[in-house]
Amino acid sequence: MARIYWRIHGDGPPRAWGDFTSLGHGREPLIEPGSPKRLGTTNPTIAAKVFADRVKELEQVAVDRAVLGVERRMTLGAFVPQHLALRRQEATVTELWLKETGARLQSGAIRFFGADTPLLTITPREMLRFKIWLKEFPNGRGGKLSGSTQRKYLEALSGLFTAAIRERVYHGPNPIGGIVKPSESPPLDEWFEPWQTAALLESARTYRPTPPARPLPECSYPLIAFIALTGCRMREAFGIEVEDVDFTRRVVRIHPNSWRRLKTPRSTRAVPLWPQLAEILSDYLDQYGSRLNRLLFPSERLLATGKEGMITDSRKMLDTLGSRVGFRPGEVRWNKLRHGYATARLQTLDRGAPVSTFTVARELGHTGVHLVERVYGHLGEVRHRSEVVEFRVEQHLEQLVPLLTTRLDGFSLSLSEPSSSSTLHQSCSSHSETLEQNGL
Repeated sequence: MARIYWRIHGDGPPRAWGDFTSLGHGREPLIEPGSPKRLGTTNPTIAAKVFADRVKELEQVAVDRAVLGVERRMTLGAFVPQHLALRRQEATVTELWLKETGARLQSGAIRFFGADTPLLTITPREMLRFKIWLKEFPNGRGGKLSGSTQRKYLEALSGLFTAAIRERVYHGPNPIGGIVKPSESPPLDEWFEPWQTAALLESARTYRPTPPARPLPECSYPLIAFIALTGCRMREAFGIEVEDVDFTRRVVRIHPNSWRRLKTPRSTRAVPLWPQLAEILSDYLDQYGSRLNRLLFPSERLLATGKEGMITDSRKMLDTLGSRVGFRPGEVRWNKLRHGYATARLQTLDRGAPVSTFTVARELGHTGVHLVERVYGHLGEVRHRSEVVEFRVEQHLEQLVPLLTTRLDGFSLSLSEPSSSSTLHQSCSSHSETLEQNGL
């Protein structure tokens, strides 16, 4: 049976201890609340109060263990930092993942449920209310969260409850397990035709800001070209390192590193370094290579502070460059460039024969062809076979000249080199005259 007993430490007064072995805990000093020292109190009245409170707490723990199957009760706010600390100790996630997950839990779950809400009171019904609430959650840009972003908030909370079950602070199945998460797959028609990618690349290459517009990152053009000409995922490109680009063997190696992990363990791969991309990256490294350390496309905001880190938000850059070629805000996104690469790659030749779907699937980081056939193998407007993937404006004058004359209002697809610029403008003029003669 639990009891109070007194112990003498040296020449000091007797101090109160509690024997809780009968409750499955052990012996510990009965410390006065608020005392800075880890010593038992010398006051019998205070000792009795601390002892009674501790007995009540341990009895509740025993009931929770026997009836609910949990070791201790915890609130949502108290378990979030513990959950993130455990994930950091596992060393299976990056610091960026921990930062983003913590932000989603703080701004989403804790904001909705409250930090003092016990984990045991969050039921599947409460989770459904949380999912509905996320649909109206502002994204900070005057709109609502997209389906894929809502899914990330729900997955962050699902991971927390998986850990809570493992740590025995939550009983039962994961309360988010039965909730249908919003789809993160883009519509099947979201891809860029080759001429659209070419126009976007030219917009990035020729962009020169005029006040009050602020300059875009120096890596804007090579970054867009990198994703357009490798088909890699956004996070994969943001974390690519300089040494991953092999100009000798003409490949780009995509593998996990300390900046970010890959979507799946088998996403490690090598992608062809196509001639157009090699030209762009070579010029970029010649001009800005001295500023780079490890990352090929570092955040310039962090570089200004003497640090190196990944880009975290590129939407304003894409909207700015896309608006110059007729795209509305939000229309230009990385997944469209990835899909556009897959569509163009499926039209290339491999040693004289049409490239296999499996080859394209592996370049995209998939282990099978099903997703390529279902999502990426779009029926684009361009049907031609070539040896390489490339998006050059000279190849798409039929689509770009009408765009140049009707939608761009003064935008020029001129190349920076005078001779090339003159040649392209002559081609545009000649092609425009041909269209007019044909009544187009």
